[in-house]
Amino acid sequence: VQLQASGGGLVQTGGSLRLSCVVSGFSSDYYTVSWFRQAPGKEREGVSCIRRRDGRTYYVDSVEGRFTISRDNAKKTVYLQMNSLEPEDTAVYYCAAGAVSPILSSWASPGTYHYWGKGTKVTVSS
Repeated sequence: VQLQASGGGLVQTGGSLRLSCVVSGFSSDYYTVSWFRQAPGKEREGVSCIRRRDGRTYYVDSVEGRFTISRDNAKKTVYLQMNSLEPEDTAVYYCAAGAVSPILSSWASPGTYHYWGKGTKVTVSS
């Protein structure tokens, strides 16, 4: 089981990026996939989640309305479309997966997930 995140980069405030997480070794729809981020000196934070089977999505309040998570099962890829980026979004972004069906109280907990990809860095300049 492997996760490969990509799509990070440098963007100005108000810009957009799309992160991709390619999952291999299992059917992407069998696993819940989430995005986390970690800024320097801060704890890892759950950003968004797309739950397996029913596709239920969750977002942290600070990105609600700006970020959209989606999945393409044929490509075994989960995307995070990030619009209206702000300097506060600067962080290393990680995708994580688990054979779980998290709920509102658990999706953002790193311990919920069994597999993690290497991060992709997002820098938003002011």
